[in-house]
Amino acid sequence: MAVHDDPRPRRTFAVISHPDAGKSTLTEALALHAAVISEAGAVHGKAGRRGTVSDWMEMERARGISITSAALQFTYRDHVVNLVDTPGHSDFSEDTYRVLSAVDSAVMLVDAAKGLEPQTLKLFQVCAHRGIPVITIINKWDRPGLDPLELMDSIEKQIKLKPTPLTWPVGVSGDFRGVLDRRSGGFIQFTRTAGGATRAPEKHMDADEAAEVAGEAWESATEEHELLSADDADHDQTRFLAGETTPVLFASALQNFGVAQLLEILLELAPPPSDSPGLDDVVRPVDGDFSAFVFKVQSGMDSAHRDRLAYARVCSGVFERGMVVTHAGTGRPFATKYAQAVFGRERSSVELALPGDVIGLVNASSLRVGDTIYAGEPVRYPPIESFAPEHFSTCRAADTSRYKQFRSGIEQLDQEGVVQVLRSDLRGAQNPVLAAVGPMQFEVVVARMEAEFKAPVKLESLAYSVARRTDAAGAEILAGVRQVEVLERSDGTLLALFPDIWRVRSVTRDHPDLLLEALPASGS
Repeated sequence: MAVHDDPRPRRTFAVISHPDAGKSTLTEALALHAAVISEAGAVHGKAGRRGTVSDWMEMERARGISITSAALQFTYRDHVVNLVDTPGHSDFSEDTYRVLSAVDSAVMLVDAAKGLEPQTLKLFQVCAHRGIPVITIINKWDRPGLDPLELMDSIEKQIKLKPTPLTWPVGVSGDFRGVLDRRSGGFIQFTRTAGGATRAPEKHMDADEAAEVAGEAWESATEEHELLSADDADHDQTRFLAGETTPVLFASALQNFGVAQLLEILLELAPPPSDSPGLDDVVRPVDGDFSAFVFKVQSGMDSAHRDRLAYARVCSGVFERGMVVTHAGTGRPFATKYAQAVFGRERSSVELALPGDVIGLVNASSLRVGDTIYAGEPVRYPPIESFAPEHFSTCRAADTSRYKQFRSGIEQLDQEGVVQVLRSDLRGAQNPVLAAVGPMQFEVVVARMEAEFKAPVKLESLAYSVARRTDAAGAEILAGVRQVEVLERSDGTLLALFPDIWRVRSVTRDHPDLLLEALPASGS
């Protein structure tokens, strides 16, 4: 089968935002509108209430935030949509950035009341750096919030993207009656449903009817629409794909207002899969031989089966279940007998997949985040760099009789990228150091080690906050330096740990030829 034999276009995108902007709520609302679930569940994780379809970990349901990324695939209007939800806390920003390596566009949520927040700004910058077009959703318009023109001005000034609203709110924030469709000039009126559990009914009206129904709110919306047009804020597809503009929609994911418009816009404007640049200036054409990129590894999704799932984005060609592919890192063959399509925690066997699709490869013990698999002509995609950790703890088994399970669990979490695991001869294999971008990663380790591996652990914080990459010569020099420790990461990288940046500068002054290289920061 060739790529062009499947007439259904693909759209693969990530949902990203500052914590609490409503990502998981929107993810579920999109699934609801696509008719793949019949009723939305509660997203805040209160006792006795269901969690979202994309939040499957116990900690996620308990806290009402997304901790892991989750892939949802569904069909909508003859398109195959691959939606990748991302963690809902900045401590897990590394997982979010991995996801951004596997999508063609992003949907950025902005809280109508809070506007652009620090994590939002960082994510916009990452999307710009990677050339990922961004569609912006002003969410929670059913609650009191900022002035819409003020929000547009903030986006343009702070992230240097020209906002080009496709819809404009009719009614101030907190009084969300519907939206003005800026391309047709019509009014889309929304009607609330009980708790926002079902798809919100919509009524489409022309301008004359809208003026009668919405009165001053409609008049105000049309005046602002004209101001936007005068300011060159109308959508231009070329500028959007070039990363110069961001289309904007107004919505309330909780009430399911504006969600249908987002789906339609994604199908119409978001870019399809394209050729993928590999290492050594190799470019893999989208209709070439099969290739895929592993952007996430996850275990523990099914307590009844201790399997391990590698999420891979198909970059080129056609994947057929059972095909034998090559693992680019080792050159060894890899069998794909157990391949699955993923919908949150639920999985089903997948027989074939095309570029843009996300497949789950079961029991893929040899695959790690950043790996490439391929058939035919060799290709290898750029690896994903690990971030600079800022928090460090020693980890040991609470029950020494469970050491085998302890070792297995730590290795698994390391391979998934939940934390970075550092070791040294001095500390020994039984007392590794865990390194994390944010402290909540340690909470995930503690919870999963006990729940999945039956190997409770004890953590003890270390007084380090800065890590620098060094080499063997640097490790020798630093062996006798006070307040500094060198450990080896599982990928072979030597990391020198310091209590603070001032100690780094002091050591650098004393040893000017010492290699101390900064790692990518979570905000870069």
